[in-house]
Amino acid sequence: MKVLTFYLAKEILKGALITLLVLLTLFNLFTFADELKDMGKAHYGLTQIFYYLSLTSPGMIYELVPASALIGSLFVLGAMGNNRELVAMQAAGLSILGIIKAVMLAGLVLVSLSLVVGEFIAPVTEKLANKIKTAALEEHIIINPKYGLWLREDKKYVNVRQIEDDGELANISIYELDENRHLTTALHAEKASFLGKKTWKLQNIKQSAISTEQINVETQAEQVWQSSIAPNLLKIVVVDPKDLSLYDLSQYVKFLKSNHQKSHAYETAFWGRAISPFTTFVMLLVSAPFVIGIHRGVSVGARIMLGVTIGMSFNILDKIINHIGLIYNLNPPLMAILPSFTVFTIVLWAIYNAQKT
Repeated sequence: MKVLTFYLAKEILKGALITLLVLLTLFNLFTFADELKDMGKAHYGLTQIFYYLSLTSPGMIYELVPASALIGSLFVLGAMGNNRELVAMQAAGLSILGIIKAVMLAGLVLVSLSLVVGEFIAPVTEKLANKIKTAALEEHIIINPKYGLWLREDKKYVNVRQIEDDGELANISIYELDENRHLTTALHAEKASFLGKKTWKLQNIKQSAISTEQINVETQAEQVWQSSIAPNLLKIVVVDPKDLSLYDLSQYVKFLKSNHQKSHAYETAFWGRAISPFTTFVMLLVSAPFVIGIHRGVSVGARIMLGVTIGMSFNILDKIINHIGLIYNLNPPLMAILPSFTVFTIVLWAIYNAQKT
């Protein structure tokens, strides 16, 4: 039985990986077409687009694993059913539970691959992809997430450590250099509010005038700051959950809570990533009752369409429940696991009925 189990697992894994490659290629083609709209702006050319696609591919792989598992397993097990291979295996003593065991074994490999890519590779490459794209489109921006956002404007260097929910900035430092690149002024403000027309209002300011002889420090309650840096330019520093690993998400949620900021969206993202391996197993498990229940002669196209329909329905259900959770501030762990648990319950009921017939 071990030989049959490993054979089934290997074939399912092969089908899932081929499906993953096909889906990744399709999604990258769509992304490529979308990125072409920005080609020619500043230094964003074809080379940067291909770099961007390459670096965003690991994140796409992580997101496509559950769908690839479903379509690949439906295709492989369906083909085996049509060729009477499953019948021969069952005649040799392999039970339905044995088939499910092989499916779960393939799932273990896929989940391991997904965790490695999603937790260690994708977060790094996504950030690098955004850096490359932003640097090509906006030459004066340098991003370093560890030290906030750095922006250059003429002879001034601006460091923004925090963006509030209402769009205001907090913990801002502005450094001005002279013609010889010597530091002449260092300013720190607790808050900055955008007034419109390239104008910001700085609050609670400490400013240091620096020369070779002395340093003069003065404080001000408010000061007007003329800058071409607009709020929409600062959107690039809003942390995207897909750019963070599970550990980073948990740390960011703690940070938001400790600063009394809204963290519900990131909590939902954290629990969504946490139950992602379970989702992959559920998607693989979905194929079992359908293969057992579908008669021979069902075409490959029909099986793929079935898998796509189930995958899309699950994805829509997942997004609807997540949005409801965000709107009504419902429990994030419950909202994250509810779609997968619902499908899991339905699949177990279908497998139970298939065994009875």
